[in-house]
Amino acid sequence: MVYAPGHRPYYDADSHIMELPDFLRAYADPDIRDEIPLVGYTASIVTDDEVAEIVNQGNRHSDEHRDAQIALGDDLIATSKEIQGLGAFDSADRTTALDLLGFKKQLVFATHSVVTPFHPSSNYPLRLKYGGARAHNRHMAEFCADDDRLMGVGVVALDDPASAIEELEWAIDAGLEAMWVPHRAPIDIAPGHVDLEPFWARLAEAGVPFVIHVGGAPLHTSKSWSNNGRAKTRDWMGGGENVRTKDAMLMHQNPEAFISMLIADGVFDRHRELRGAAVELGAGWVPEMLRRLDAVARIFGRVDESVRFDRKPSEQVCEQMGFTPFPHEDVARLIGDSYEDLYLFSSDYPHIEGGRDPIGKFEGRMESTSTDTQTKFFSENFLRLWPDARVAA
Repeated sequence: MVYAPGHRPYYDADSHIMELPDFLRAYADPDIRDEIPLVGYTASIVTDDEVAEIVNQGNRHSDEHRDAQIALGDDLIATSKEIQGLGAFDSADRTTALDLLGFKKQLVFATHSVVTPFHPSSNYPLRLKYGGARAHNRHMAEFCADDDRLMGVGVVALDDPASAIEELEWAIDAGLEAMWVPHRAPIDIAPGHVDLEPFWARLAEAGVPFVIHVGGAPLHTSKSWSNNGRAKTRDWMGGGENVRTKDAMLMHQNPEAFISMLIADGVFDRHRELRGAAVELGAGWVPEMLRRLDAVARIFGRVDESVRFDRKPSEQVCEQMGFTPFPHEDVARLIGDSYEDLYLFSSDYPHIEGGRDPIGKFEGRMESTSTDTQTKFFSENFLRLWPDARVAA
């Protein structure tokens, strides 16, 4: 049995690789290989013992574990999670998992290996930051190479424009189908800086969307906000290292700032073929952001020529971006408060945050919407951003 029902196609805007320790190092250039940090799971519910067992088995699950996962059938997504998930790090197993999930296409993101290529410090060596990006992108391209349902997501920081553009060209040539950039200000410049103009222009020309994703900027709130003199709170899964209550309250601020700065600097206005998506960052903040952007452009455009557009900011975002709601968010309400073209289905497989039945949750919240609106959410909005991903019925 297949998890995704057969009455409509499902395109998944978010899934993950669970990297093993040598994910970057094994694919790094020889001259920096020993300097590239191993991928760690210290900020994760995955234990060191779990990772060590897989490494000791030759970077693979045991045959017994794999067979048990396959036997789950259409219950795979409910049970097969984190590093124990079928296809979490093995590309052949991922093909088997996708057969059981039934999604037409699936974006594939890294999980923990972006710490090196996204390092936010100006003191971190560029050769390691961009060498780490190249190692990631080589590995991601190889992981997705044998199954055209897997759409590999490359990574690159914007901190050094020349290096970012060079890595973008490599990733496009390697067949990666989206570029993940950190949703923070590049070091010392805005994302709409003139030196990054060729980066956005090349994405638009190539038809490769940019994506922002949780993990692309510091996850936790300022330590000062959390210092209330009381005991440290646990994260939502009962541990202490993932998203805590105050983090969740403020998670939207960095992505909203990043998108707002692209609008303010005219990036979408100049590059009308540019496409982008905000993934695993929620979407409840989007309707109010659109209203705020329109109001600011209308009011400040009286004196600031840079925000005088022939398309309102909300129109630019609606035509050129998409957003993945969390499973607990009311998609029907978001659509009613904004536009039905904005929102994308995602499973987050094999991450536990995706839930046991993401299709069921989203469909349940959309019962009041039309069939056409549901089709947009589960497939057509994805295909507006990645039109070449369409699979014949």
